[in-house]
Amino acid sequence: MSGDSIAQLIYLGTFALVLGGGFLLSTKLRLSQTLQMAAIWALIFIGAIGVVGLWGDIQDDLLANQTRFDDSGTITIPRSFDGHYYLTLDINGQPTDFIVDTGATDIVLNRADAEAAGLDPANLTFLGRAATANGEVRTAPVRLDTVAIGPHEDTNVPAVVNNGELGQSLLGMGYLQRWGRIEIAGGEMTLSR
Repeated sequence: MSGDSIAQLIYLGTFALVLGGGFLLSTKLRLSQTLQMAAIWALIFIGAIGVVGLWGDIQDDLLANQTRFDDSGTITIPRSFDGHYYLTLDINGQPTDFIVDTGATDIVLNRADAEAAGLDPANLTFLGRAATANGEVRTAPVRLDTVAIGPHEDTNVPAVVNNGELGQSLLGMGYLQRWGRIEIAGGEMTLSR
């Protein structure tokens, strides 16, 4: 803690003691009622300090930025509070959540998202292999009838279905390279065609 922070903490503590002491001396309530009222005010005070201290995080959660589409065909994706970029694309007409992963070669669907998009993982041939942070996993190549985001739609798009544990599907470079320009700046990713 810096010297200014310590000074502010001492000031707030002294202020709270003065207010609390003045309240206790001025009240003519019974001791149990006085203690109960003091506890309520202490909790209100602590809650207010917590809200002020965490306001930035609360605001990020409550007022989450949304992906924006403009008339020129540009898509702007805000960086999430965890530092990642998330997109929802329609895969074969089914909304599917992706995390943008520039380290992934392809569109990588987990088994649940593949099933939702009309692909039956039980009928896929998992002959491919992919090296991940969690080790090697088996993959099955597929072709997606349609991949759409906003007004943009691509057809016959190559992808893979992951046979391992994958919490969220990945939007890799195989799809991102379909965009003429990819820019990351100022906490936003911009895709332009």
